[in-house]
Amino acid sequence: MVHCMRKVPVDKGVVFGDGGLVFIAGPCVIESRSMALGIARRLVESAARLGAKFVFKASFDKANRTSVDAFRGPGIEKGLEILAEVRSTFGVPVLTDVHEPWQCRPVAEVCDILQIPAFLARQTDLVVAAGETGAVVNVKKGQFMAPEDMAAVVRKIESTGNRRITLCERGASFGYRNLVADMRSLLIMRELGYPVVMDATHSVQRPGGLGTGSGGDGKYAPALARAAVATGVDAVFMETHPNPKVAKSDAANALRLADVEPLWRTLMAIDDVVRGAKKRGGAAS
Repeated sequence: MVHCMRKVPVDKGVVFGDGGLVFIAGPCVIESRSMALGIARRLVESAARLGAKFVFKASFDKANRTSVDAFRGPGIEKGLEILAEVRSTFGVPVLTDVHEPWQCRPVAEVCDILQIPAFLARQTDLVVAAGETGAVVNVKKGQFMAPEDMAAVVRKIESTGNRRITLCERGASFGYRNLVADMRSLLIMRELGYPVVMDATHSVQRPGGLGTGSGGDGKYAPALARAAVATGVDAVFMETHPNPKVAKSDAANALRLADVEPLWRTLMAIDDVVRGAKKRGGAAS
């Protein structure tokens, strides 16, 4: 891995790339105010018990749903109100997706991290608009892109003067309606000099696999998370829901909320071993 890793400070004591593991977690989409606040409370409590660094994530709009009839979320106005309440109530950084350039400025006024969805990673106007806000920009690598291709995305953001960048792996297309997670991608993207995030739950997705929606193999997400942390990844992204079977988006991939804390504990233990090996000049460096 690259030795000149740029540290990317967020807020509330969270820094990507400073040698500590960060967890990004929350529901795929905001289903309601009470649901978002309830999940946030549980995750904040888990992070506090473990001494973990945590960023809450949730989308106010899922603009790339398979079906025109699928639930998309409360929209930007109501969604930002809820995300602002999560941030102020629990004192944690907040991440959400942006889909159009005009959304970037108002979202950056509320959220700490603007996320570029994988399908939009090559949309220059959107990527540049996100960079111009000065907020942290987390770019998900498109399923159709090689990890080396993210260098061009990085340059687009850097052209705005913004160096607060993180790069996110979420699987690569592997035939029709299937993804494969190549752990080499994490290492290759990290050589670009920015922290790297592993999206464990979307990497087991089967896009459009249900015909009118996306399927997936959520039971394998914890294994991918463990493997990613073993490479020395900087953060793990995962979607969670109290009852994934009834989630309004990505039900097949989300982790059960009750299972998150034990998984985080395991990931932190793996991270301790990996970073200890690096300090000793071991094979994981």
